[in-house]
Amino acid sequence: MSRSASCPWQHLALATLVALAGCAPAKAPAPTQSKVFPPSQWRGQTQAPAPVSAQWWQAFNDPVLSQLVDEALTHNNDVLTAVARVEEARQQIGLAHSALLPTLDGTLSAQTTRNLGLTGVTHTRSVQPEIQVAYELDLWGRLRNLDKAAQLQYQATRTDLDNIHLSVASTVARAYITLLSLDTQLKVTRDTAASRRDALIVAQDRANEGYTSQLELTQAQSEYESAQQMIPQLEQSIRQQENAIRLLTGTLPGYVSRGSLFQNVVPPSVPGMLPAELLRRRPDIQQAELMVAASDYNLEARRDEYLPQVQLSAGLGRLYVNALDFDPVKVWDLGASVLAPIYSAGRLEAQVGVATAQRDQAAYNYRAVALNAFGEVENSLSAVKRFEEQIERIRTRIHTLGRSLDIAQDRYQGGYSSYLEVLDAQRNLFNTELAAIQVRESQLNNVISLYQALGGGWPGVNPSQATTMAKE
Repeated sequence: MSRSASCPWQHLALATLVALAGCAPAKAPAPTQSKVFPPSQWRGQTQAPAPVSAQWWQAFNDPVLSQLVDEALTHNNDVLTAVARVEEARQQIGLAHSALLPTLDGTLSAQTTRNLGLTGVTHTRSVQPEIQVAYELDLWGRLRNLDKAAQLQYQATRTDLDNIHLSVASTVARAYITLLSLDTQLKVTRDTAASRRDALIVAQDRANEGYTSQLELTQAQSEYESAQQMIPQLEQSIRQQENAIRLLTGTLPGYVSRGSLFQNVVPPSVPGMLPAELLRRRPDIQQAELMVAASDYNLEARRDEYLPQVQLSAGLGRLYVNALDFDPVKVWDLGASVLAPIYSAGRLEAQVGVATAQRDQAAYNYRAVALNAFGEVENSLSAVKRFEEQIERIRTRIHTLGRSLDIAQDRYQGGYSSYLEVLDAQRNLFNTELAAIQVRESQLNNVISLYQALGGGWPGVNPSQATTMAKE
């Protein structure tokens, strides 16, 4: 009889679950515009695919550069902050995982009452220590989805740390190359100033003897002062560059030692990589993909909130009452509760809508990061050949301008031309020599940017594997 009476309640409960599940909005798929299809090959790439060393900066064969990068990877403030974020994400995993396990609490309640009854005034005192256990049955996977999302977010923060490592190493390498370039520019400027000082002395002697006009003397003085003016500017730039490098390594401003001379720095060979492989070799792309997967699990958890939540509870304790001379009495309780949403004034719908929009934002961010990565590689690969052409042209021009200066000096000494031709030839040669140093600096920095754009030898984390690990 009792069995037949319980059937309607079971049917009602099942019907209620089906109805509530039907109220949950359908999960919207990720936007199709967020998909990225890599090109089959790079434009004009001639390099064969080759592995990139994780310590790619050592290819410059400069021990000082290697030491500076190692110090920055350990003491840089951005790196230390990222390490703290990784620890925060790791603790978030423990927080999400704890919701899957029962909770055990100890309580102690004490009460005293004074009442007027038929037998007169009664004064009751009671003390009740108790241990309480509570556990939520994760029937629909809501808590498990939140746990998986936390694990993927942790993987994303670890990948972000790798991306910061790559960024810091690249920034230090570029800053060091720029420092060596400034040193060379300062040396060329000082040599030019010394040469112009010697020319000024000659011009003064010739002016005193009446062989040249005061105009030529003032022109020589102007060119000498122009070179001298650049020296303190370059010295200040070198000081600022040293301080910037020290800041990157997490130390106070100060002197930075040098290893190789700028003219002896040989750019390492240009690495090659297939476009499709780039999606797995860039930590920022992997981080963005992991965040898409994490936001997808958060969306699932929000949809699960439409379903009933089942909570189990139990308590065991002792009751001490003065009426029983505080002779303890064992007390216990067992219970279960079901919380089923019926009307939430649109709160659940809005939460699902927010989670869906956040998932879409993560998907579009992945697309933006991937497209930016392809653009950085294309630009750096294209610049490799362009810088080689520029350096070849500028070397030829320096050789030509050197011959022009020799001819101008011979013509001036022979009385066939004014000193203005010599000054003009000197000025063109000096400016071109500085430009050549700057072009070579840009060439070396472009190679560094290419290594960074290719992921810098990062081993990579397969997001599908990370998702599989989160499911386990």
